[in-house]
Amino acid sequence: MRVLKASKQRTEEDRSKLREAVSQMIQEVRERGDEALIEYNRKFDQCERAMLRVSEEEIKEAYKQVSKQEIADIESAAANIEAFAKAQRETVGELKDVSPAEGIYLGHRVIPVESCCCYVPGGGYPLYSTALMLGIPAKVAGVKRITACSPVVKGTDRIHPKTLVAMDVAGIQEIYALGGAQAVAAFSYGTEQIRPVNLIVGPGNSYVTEAKRQCYGKVGIDFVAGPSEVLVIADGQAEPEIIAADLLAQSEHDREAKGLVVTTEESLGQAILEAVERQLTELDTEEIARCSWNDFGEILIAEDLQEAVSYANAYAPEHLEVNVQPEQIDTVINGLYNYGSLFIGGNTAEVFGDYASGTNHTLPTLGAARYTGGVWVGTFLKVCTYQSMSKEAMMGIAPLVSRLARGEGLVGHARAAEIRMEKNK
Repeated sequence: MRVLKASKQRTEEDRSKLREAVSQMIQEVRERGDEALIEYNRKFDQCERAMLRVSEEEIKEAYKQVSKQEIADIESAAANIEAFAKAQRETVGELKDVSPAEGIYLGHRVIPVESCCCYVPGGGYPLYSTALMLGIPAKVAGVKRITACSPVVKGTDRIHPKTLVAMDVAGIQEIYALGGAQAVAAFSYGTEQIRPVNLIVGPGNSYVTEAKRQCYGKVGIDFVAGPSEVLVIADGQAEPEIIAADLLAQSEHDREAKGLVVTTEESLGQAILEAVERQLTELDTEEIARCSWNDFGEILIAEDLQEAVSYANAYAPEHLEVNVQPEQIDTVINGLYNYGSLFIGGNTAEVFGDYASGTNHTLPTLGAARYTGGVWVGTFLKVCTYQSMSKEAMMGIAPLVSRLARGEGLVGHARAAEIRMEKNK
């Protein structure tokens, strides 16, 4: 593997100050509840609202501030996301009456979590698409209480109207004007205005991510995510302008986002470099995108597609695009197993998945795709086993269990089996 454009190496930062700051915020919320939340809203977003829950009137007002076309677009994207979520739900079924021995019956039930919070980032952009990506799978899964939170537009006391509309379209029942680590703490431990939930999902900045890490155990989370990333596997037939556009779509997320190409053709790599420079000047987000690309953009030259596939599996990217000749696509795909979401062929832009095609855009980063996929209907479901057995089956298995338990030195375990035999002789 040769390097045409190198990136900075990510270093293991000293995150002790971040951990300490977030820990303090969590403690403040636990001890002072809403008082702390209102103070943090004022400090970080210049928000003066005392009632954190968004009212029905605010949601109705948001619809008036969003154009009919924008509402229709949100609803169209929601329809695709819901259709795919419903299809996913159908693949997760109950298991009944598996009998490994006569009289023993095993199975599992598929049970939705009772409540969840969908964290929808605000920051520099109203990321209303995330409301759809989180709320709709939760609804399809059958979660009874679906809540959401998002920071207000800085200097106001309102969440962005597009985000509110998207939350409403997604079927979210409780919406709170709140963001940051303090929001994660509130939904984990509860305050006067906010009842805690069983699961928190959604992306956020380093403070939100660290808060999810620290609150995990008290509350479930989807995963701990870092900066966005895309890896493109390409051969000589790929269009450099298209690949450049896909790289910059990731780069404009933030200054630490990563766009990476692994190609078998150095001439394509060089053409991509030139296309990126041309397209950067056309972006309103040039400052962020250029910083990200200069620091973390990377172009590598592989000896062949097999080497490219091996590299992708080792990297385990959040988004993985395969842009190769049609006759090579199946071979490449069959060799891939570590990725958050896969985009096949030059027609399939990663941004289509970000918004409207139907798959989820809340995905694992920083190598987490080695052990987990992204948010989906199953994120909101628990697969819980059960068993029952006849007296005859109990008498048959109890001696085995007794011997195994005594072999571990756990006499109480053994007696729980043995007493049943004694009572049924």
